[in-house]
Amino acid sequence: MTVYIDDAVHPWRGERWAHLMADTLPELHALAQQLGIPRRAFQNRPSGAHYDIPAPLHARAVALGAVAISRHRDRALMRQVIANARAQYSAG
Repeated sequence: MTVYIDDAVHPWRGERWAHLMADTLPELHALAQQLGIPRRAFQNRPSGAHYDIPAPLHARAVALGAVAISRHRDRALMRQVIANARAQYSAG
């Protein structure tokens, strides 16, 4: 089982943000907790279950075991991770 973090390229509120996604939701929530990200920050969206992670936490997420993936280098893997995150969305 794996937790992934993509490139921190999404600008918002003066920072760049990455997406933290995982093979399973328990893994995702566990790593977010280790990063000090509150559960209320969980993004349960049709576009994919994830947490938004500010760029300064990217390296710490990797140090805690997240696999860094790039939309530019790892396109096939990225598509798989996003498809899995979408499948984890719970409309309820």
